Amino acid sequence: MDGERDPFAVLEFGRFKVVPHRRELIADGKPVTLGGRAFDTLLALIDAGGSVIDKDLLMRRVWPDRIVEENNLQAQISALRKAFGDDRDLIRTVAGRGYQFTAEIRPSAASPPSAPRSNLPEPVSELIGRDASLREVVELVTRQRLVTLTGAGGIGKTRLSLEVARQLLPTFPDGVGLAELGPLTDPQLIPITVGAALGLTPVSGTVSVESVAAALSGKHVLVLLDNCEHLIEAAARMAEALLRASHIVCVIATSREPLRAAAEYVYRVPPLDVPDENNLDADDVLRHGAVRLFVARAHAAEPRYVPDRRLASTTAAICRRLDGMPLAIELAAARIAAFGVEGVASRLDDRFRLLTGGSRTALPRQQALRATLDWSHELLSEPERVVLRRLSVFPGSFTLDAAAAIASSPELAGADVVECVANLVAKSLVSADLGGAATSYRLLETTRAYAREKLLESGELERFGRRHAEYQRNLFERAQAEWETQPTAEWLAAYGRELDNLRAALDWAFAPDGDTTIGVALTSAAVPLWFQLSLLDECRARVERALSTLAAGPNRDARRELQLQAALGWSLMYTTGPARETGAAWATALQLAERLHDTDYQLRALWGLWASHMNNGEFRQALQLAERFGGVATKARDPADPLIGDRMVGACLHFLGEQTRARGYIERMLERYVAPLNRSDVVRFQFDQRVTARITLSRVLWLQGFADQAMRTVQGAIDDALAIQHTLSLCNALGQAACPLAIATGDLAAAERYATMLVHHTARHGADVWQTYGRCFKGMLLIKRDGLDVGLPLLDAAVDELRHARFVQYYTAFLAALAEGLAAAEHGVRGLAVVDDALAQSEKSEERWILPELLRLKGELMLLHHAPNAAAAGEGHFEQSLEWARRQGALAWELRSATSLARLWRRQGKTTQARKLLATVYRRFTEGFDTADLVTAKALLQSLR
Repeated sequence: MDGERDPFAVLEFGRFKVVPHRRELIADGKPVTLGGRAFDTLLALIDAGGSVIDKDLLMRRVWPDRIVEENNLQAQISALRKAFGDDRDLIRTVAGRGYQFTAEIRPSAASPPSAPRSNLPEPVSELIGRDASLREVVELVTRQRLVTLTGAGGIGKTRLSLEVARQLLPTFPDGVGLAELGPLTDPQLIPITVGAALGLTPVSGTVSVESVAAALSGKHVLVLLDNCEHLIEAAARMAEALLRASHIVCVIATSREPLRAAAEYVYRVPPLDVPDENNLDADDVLRHGAVRLFVARAHAAEPRYVPDRRLASTTAAICRRLDGMPLAIELAAARIAAFGVEGVASRLDDRFRLLTGGSRTALPRQQALRATLDWSHELLSEPERVVLRRLSVFPGSFTLDAAAAIASSPELAGADVVECVANLVAKSLVSADLGGAATSYRLLETTRAYAREKLLESGELERFGRRHAEYQRNLFERAQAEWETQPTAEWLAAYGRELDNLRAALDWAFAPDGDTTIGVALTSAAVPLWFQLSLLDECRARVERALSTLAAGPNRDARRELQLQAALGWSLMYTTGPARETGAAWATALQLAERLHDTDYQLRALWGLWASHMNNGEFRQALQLAERFGGVATKARDPADPLIGDRMVGACLHFLGEQTRARGYIERMLERYVAPLNRSDVVRFQFDQRVTARITLSRVLWLQGFADQAMRTVQGAIDDALAIQHTLSLCNALGQAACPLAIATGDLAAAERYATMLVHHTARHGADVWQTYGRCFKGMLLIKRDGLDVGLPLLDAAVDELRHARFVQYYTAFLAALAEGLAAAEHGVRGLAVVDDALAQSEKSEERWILPELLRLKGELMLLHHAPNAAAAGEGHFEQSLEWARRQGALAWELRSATSLARLWRRQGKTTQARKLLATVYRRFTEGFDTADLVTAKALLQSLR
């Protein structure tokens, strides 16, 4: 059709009529069922006026806000051709271009229809956070004749359904009727209520389901049956009768459970979206639907309230704890006038007292959170009430097997529990997650709090708290055994989701009325999960609690104590402060392992002692422990254990400055080591062994002048750590190799990326040493980027933290970086003091790998003094640095020292001597020519010609 189409015109072609404003296709005087997208496609073809319409243009017209595949369009074309029957050729496919509607359109004028009748209330506020749901339900109602919106009380079913009905009002010329069933108690009143909602004229005799349905015959109406759950069977009969009476009647129902009526399509209304717990972007937090609703209602309750970035995380936490439930969020927001945002957050444990005072005009059950749940609870059968309260012992998700094992009793069999769970899901009191490999279930936090009150009132709390703890103990003992054989991803999928249940079980076990025997056993069995999730702080606190219980008991279980001491040593490894006394835990573990003749735990304890000495900068003692480990490993069943000993020896030799020998040990280990089919090495020795070996190898390669190989090795280590989903291995690779080597090579963008990853991944795992490392690297990056004013204080403070923590494995290297920063800031006196401190530390610990760089830095700092003998002293330190670098085979340090010395000689006029020295070193490199040191050396060489 040419020109703009009259929106109220009836379009005729052949035996067909199209009524756009009613969205009807009529063939031979009878309506033809057509989906919403198909109808939009037909209108777009008609509006093209006989021209070929491009496929892409047609898809943009039909799906204006989405990107869809061409097969979606083909499906709509097929639906239209099916509707046209023998006249299917009205739509012609033009190969390579699109489609053409070939019929001659005869528009017939029509007067604009009067507005369809409706008893829908006018909205009093904006519908917030429901854009996606609104689009989805509107689309559903255009395709399905009975759509039921289900969900928990307070989820916003009524509000959403009303907005859907308002949007669809123009498409139902005979009106939209809202039948509010909530106030009714007699199912026989439903037909009268529906009839009144639709403005049907009462007739003599009894108003029945059948009489109301018959009165709608041939009418194009939408009926909204709101709050059906308490009269569910009668509401279902009413809906079915309406659908049978007329093929152009549509019904929307809202209910806490499906009607289970014929042709019903169930739409589960989701909670409002809430920000992730790790989302620190305040602007993004304030864009989530739940937060937007809270902000809007809070401002309505207290006009002086203005959302700010400071309170964004607290607001997000409130919305998360309220499970994104609109009613609860609105009630909470209304209380900020009395308590403020932080006050509301702190009172959520008493949410049923706090969350009252809803709209006075709302139904009583919608004026307080408890009343909403009371209404749902009263509609349950007695077995369903029993199961609901017993399920409250699960703070996290649970399986049907777990529910049956814990909630069953002599009078309630496991199969009955499963049936009750299914009913509770249908009634929106339990949510089901169908997305994983296995279906899991959970109670929303508010529902769980309500159900837990019921469990306490019933006197069953202690009984089922114990049963839950026993179940978790048995579950994690099985997990501990399966850890040895099951792939990591599968194991984590099965047991990672149990973390909240584990915590609750331990809290119960160590409570005054709990059972510490269960608690100790569960703590020991849960160690692999804490290891895999890298939850250091949590592991340490739980293990210390279990050990103190063991120590106070009359009968100490030596094997259990051995396992817990090893776990304690591991969890203390990367903490700072006085708590980092790992040596004592590992020494106790070693004594117990030797007494029990347990070779496996002897190796674990020797590794722990070795790591403690390495972290304390005691490299010679660490080497002795590594060699002792190798001796014990020859008696172990696992052929990989001696190779782990080689890796430990290689790491010691690297720090002691013996790079060639170190590389030999590491490369031999990597060549021969076969990772076990299970993950025992990660649990036994904290890290993935290949990842850890590559860390040392990359550092040695860089020192030997192979920067490109070093960075490829680093990236391989990171990729492997990410692949096995092990945060500690990843952080080890980032903190000990990726960050320092990226800075050393001058790839500051990569260093920034790696440092950000390190800080992000360690923030939640209690690895405060690596958090401090992250701040060191951030300070170093700022210094390199001419941000001395910020970077130098940041690095200085972080280095001081490491000094107080007595974590000195890389402390000397950070002192070197601090001295370099002080030299850049021309703080020569302080810089010399720092580098002398580093040299003393190097001498004490025999940490020779960094010695050439420390000597070079001291030479540079002495030149800053401009004393009469400064040049000679500086030259002497550069020459010492060169000697140590050559002795170690550390070509990277040799280049830096040669560059410093050549620069000094150039100032002294010794150009030929400077060029010869630097050129000799530069020519020995075979790669890494884009790295900062080689670029600097090349530029200096060119200036010396």
